[in-house]
Formats: sequence, C-alpha cells, structure tokens
Amino acid sequence: MGNCLDSSARVDTTQISHITSASGVSKFASKTTNSSAVSSLTVPSYSGKSNPESLPTPRSEGEILSSSNVKAFSLNELKNATRNFRPDSLLGEGGFGYVFKGWIDEHTLTAIKPGYGMVIAVKKLKPEGFQGHKEWLTEVNYLGQLHHPNLVKLIGYCSDGDNRLLVYEFMPKGSLENHLWRKGPQPLSWATRIKVAIGAARGLSFLHDAEAPVIYRDFKASNILLDADFNAKLSDFGLAKAGPTGDRTHVSTQVMGTHGYAAPEYVATGRLTEKSDVYSFGVVLLELLSGRRAVDKTKVGIEQTLVDWARPYLGDKRKLFRIMDTKLQGQYPQKGACTAATLALQCLSAEPKLRPRMSGVLATLEQLQTPKNGVQELTNRSSDSS
Repeated sequence: MGNCLDSSARVDTTQISHITSASGVSKFASKTTNSSAVSSLTVPSYSGKSNPESLPTPRSEGEILSSSNVKAFSLNELKNATRNFRPDSLLGEGGFGYVFKGWIDEHTLTAIKPGYGMVIAVKKLKPEGFQGHKEWLTEVNYLGQLHHPNLVKLIGYCSDGDNRLLVYEFMPKGSLENHLWRKGPQPLSWATRIKVAIGAARGLSFLHDAEAPVIYRDFKASNILLDADFNAKLSDFGLAKAGPTGDRTHVSTQVMGTHGYAAPEYVATGRLTEKSDVYSFGVVLLELLSGRRAVDKTKVGIEQTLVDWARPYLGDKRKLFRIMDTKLQGQYPQKGACTAATLALQCLSAEPKLRPRMSGVLATLEQLQTPKNGVQELTNRSSDSS
C-alpha cells in the first residue's frame, strides 16, 4: 500500500527515449588514461537536425573558430565591456577562472556604457595548458552551433595570446546551486523546482535526440542557469562529447566529471553513454526534492552521499517525507512528489539499460505540471489548511 511504484507512477522504459561553478565538489580525471594532445576534436558539425545519414566528422580548431554563428571578440573589446574586469563587475569564480558582467550593443555587439544595451557574462579562463584550451574549444564548437531555448546562448569568444574567454547571455537568477544552498535567496517553491527540472530535461533531451547525439557529461546544479522567469538553461559544455554512432553502444573516454553526479559505471570503466547523463539528472532531481547536496562532507556516514542516503526512501510514499526539503514546509503535492521520487529512482538505476531515456523523463515531469498531478492539488491543500 505504501509503495510509490504503482502503475500510475511508473515510467515506461520501452518508450522513453551562472556559468560559475563555485561548489566545493571538484572535477576529477582518471589517472590511468591520458588525454589526446591534439587540437582537433571529433565532434559533430550541425545546428538542429542534420541529414539522418550524416555522422560526426572531425573539425580542426580553425574550422571551429571560423564558425559564423558567434563573434570573435578582441581582448580589448571585452576589457571595455567589463570595465577592464573590475572587481565590482565580478559575478563569481570557480576552478575554471572568473565570470564578469559586461555590456554590449545588441546590434553591433560592441562594448557600450554600463547600464545600457545588452548585459553579458564573460568567462575568463585560467591558463591551465592544453586541457583548459581543449575544454574552451569544445564549448565554442558545441554552443557555437547548437541553439535551443534550454541551452545558454554563446555570443562569442576571445583567443588572444594565452587568454581564453567566452561571452554568454546574462542569466539574472544565477545557478540552481545558488538557490538551493546559498544564504539569501527565497527558497524555491515546488512549482518552480518542477519548472527548473523540466527546462533542464528539455535541454538534455535535445542533445540526446539530435541526429548526431551529444553527451553533456557534466550535468549538475551549478551548470543549470536560470533566467528572470526561472527558465533553466544548460551551461558549460567543456566536457561535452559526441555520442556513439552506428553500431557503437558507447564512447570510451577519459573519466571526467564531478564526484557525486557521475554515473558509477562510467567512473569504473570510462564507457560513456546517454544513460550517463540520465544518472546525473537523477542526482539533480534528488537535490531538488531533498534540498541536499550530492556530496556533503559536513554530514556523517551514509548521509554524506545523497544517492546512498535517499535511495531506501524513494520507492515508499509513507517514508518519502523523510527526504523532502524542509524549506518546502510541506507545500508540495504528495502524488506529484511520489512520481518525481520514482522517476529519480529509475534514473539512478545501477543498470544503465534500465534507466529511462531523457525524452521519457521529460514527458513524466511535464505531467506533474497538470492540475491533476501538481499545482491544483497543492492549491487545494493550501485552501483546506487556511
């Protein structure tokens, strides 16, 4: 009777197909695999849908940077746009470097007086040798070609000597990480959490369902940026990878990602699939439900790892309340929470083949926005208690 895994909450797995990352959880890399030291990446060249017969083709650095979809900024232009990278223009910082706020003319894309024109976010990478340059180039390649409402828009880039910069649209609400764990922001409501999850799922589904699939590889709360209306957009494509094509079932690659979010089979073997992203999505969905971090060293024992701690409660609606974020103050629909928890559990399956596809994850989440499953039930409960 208390099982969340009833027929109404199941996901049919046969049909399921700001720029700052300042968290204390760092990226990790395998010590046994060496990355290739060439500046030509095997990545797809397309925007939206491509020829069904087309396959990803290698593109040189020159071909990537000559793309007409983004602007090549000079370092001086970005200095002018950010007031010479002044401290009061700093939006945040992370392991990659710093992010500054700037202003450009929306038509000419030239620097403009602060407070006028279009607001931008300029990511200035730390000089970290080949790996930093490789991630910068990967990001220019993918975001320079892929366009979707749930992917952050790349406006341009700068390559000047040892300087590597990226210019994005400004996301006024910052990252999901900020709203879940930083002091100050108002706690996210249930409806807003589901809206964010849906937006992020749309972004991942778009990448996976492209004719030349893309595996995001670094899906986490700090890489989900929010606009003024809390629409979610995926950012930081530095670790993105072309998905398997033809008869291949996976891509073998150096293990890169973030501890607590990366799928266990990928960490163990280096075999990357779209289901690796699905696992990471399950972790973030669990963070949205619980308000806890994927990894929290301030806690003791099993509670340090969110997935291990929460898993026993996800399939039982009588115990689910034990992991729900107390900042929600009980203001969430019980049926909707149970459905979301069941979905998270499926995404976190130890067997990748049993995880749903992102298109199915998205379909299930969208059902939670309907009056029958979400907002209306919550409204009725609020009215009853008043």
